[in-house]
Amino acid sequence: MADNAFAIPAVADVAPYGSDNLFARLRAASGDDWQGFCRHAFVLGLGDGSLPGAAFRHYLVQDYLFLIQFARAYGLAAYKSDSLHDLLAASHLLSAIVDKEINLHLDYCDGWGLSQADLAQVAEDLATTAYTRYVLDRGLTGDLLDLFVALAPCVVGYGEIGRRLAEDDNTRWYGNPYREWIEMYAGEDYQRVAVNAVAELDRLFHERGGAGRFNALAASFGQATRLEIAFWDMGWRAGR
Repeated sequence: MADNAFAIPAVADVAPYGSDNLFARLRAASGDDWQGFCRHAFVLGLGDGSLPGAAFRHYLVQDYLFLIQFARAYGLAAYKSDSLHDLLAASHLLSAIVDKEINLHLDYCDGWGLSQADLAQVAEDLATTAYTRYVLDRGLTGDLLDLFVALAPCVVGYGEIGRRLAEDDNTRWYGNPYREWIEMYAGEDYQRVAVNAVAELDRLFHERGGAGRFNALAASFGQATRLEIAFWDMGWRAGR
């Protein structure tokens, strides 16, 4: 892995965040869809640097709009909280997006020639609307567990994608315009986010779940994964 700045421990491809947890069960239940998400042509193009710049810029704009809706999802998590622990956790996640992540994303977009004014002028793509509103719907009609399961393909999935790319011998580091993106999701800070999200799913399942809920949760996770695939498809088409 030439010019690799990381020292991420090798992990089993089948369970990068453990095998004895709710996320691993949901991941397994999603079958080929999970591989279609994590090994999408868009993702492989990030790894070897071949992704057209137009595709990535379109993705960046939509990801900005995506973040705004994710902030709303964590606002909904605060509303759905029935304990101080859950309320504080939701408040922290909401603040992290509004006070930090959106500004970091704006700075990153600026490096790709996209100003905040540019981002504000673009309408949501249907793929962006579909996944983000699906997440909000699951939270509105269900509980915190339903909401966080619908969020998991994004929150944990990006961590898995980052790890995969960092460990992949086919990933190009020198001269890769997407190196910073890979570094972000493979890096320690985001990997901690993913690990914490996996642990939170287990906590919520222990408190609110049970065997009878698994099939419905797996269906929600599977749909969210397919909507994430559609989000990659959206970016991929923009570069054709």
